[in-house]
Amino acid sequence: MIDDERKAMLDECFEHNDHLRTNGHLVAELPLQPPETAMTLYWKNGKVATTDCPYAKAKEQLGGILILEARDSITPFSLCHRY
Repeated sequence: MIDDERKAMLDECFEHNDHLRTNGHLVAELPLQPPETAMTLYWKNGKVATTDCPYAKAKEQLGGILILEARDSITPFSLCHRY
């Protein structure tokens, strides 16, 4: 993705976040830390094991998480339709 495309995509995401916030749905938005700082925890032989590595192996770029408040079980689908 070139810088102009990335900026346009992020601007659209921030605009949608502002809409969610204005309408009382956005409880929190949290950025993810860089992949270099990630640690994976998993069970191995009945104990917690760790691996220093990215939290996701994805083609998509992960930027953060949103915590939303919804009135019912249907609303989250309409709130997230642009993501």
